[in-house]
Amino acid sequence: MWTRRPVGKMSDTTTIAAVYESLAHVMDPEIPVLSVIDLGMITAVEIGEEEVHVKMIPTFAACPAVSYIQQNIKTILEQELGIVVSVEVDKQEHWESNRMTDAGREKLRNYKIAPPAVINGELTMEVLTEIPCPHCGSKETYLRSPFGATLCRAIHFCKHCGQVFEQFKPLE
Repeated sequence: MWTRRPVGKMSDTTTIAAVYESLAHVMDPEIPVLSVIDLGMITAVEIGEEEVHVKMIPTFAACPAVSYIQQNIKTILEQELGIVVSVEVDKQEHWESNRMTDAGREKLRNYKIAPPAVINGELTMEVLTEIPCPHCGSKETYLRSPFGATLCRAIHFCKHCGQVFEQFKPLE
């Protein structure tokens, strides 16, 4: 049904680069400083003759915001680029926290949510529990609860500054 065009153009003004630039304006509804690009949620952009098709993956399988994000992708791309858009959840790919960009990790830190550690190999207990505090930077923290405000977050406590903080959970 969809073919990839090497030039990546639907028209003279619609390019894959333009689509990705607009996708950077689609923000996560639960952490509004992160875009779908920051989170690594986009798996493909295909430009057909009559519409642009975007494939995305949720950060967690049971994420309640998936349909909301799909609609936002469609709305923003259609408004910004004046194109017809379809959005599909990519069932061939799964999200892992290593897909998050470095810029996304920094945005999380500035938002006072600890970003997930980069996982090189296997997910160890240290990766889950030794989390630097996004308020003071101390590593004197402990996991208070593996359950945060949403499925993708856990709650930690910093012994150094006394702050409770959330961490975006690592996932591989």
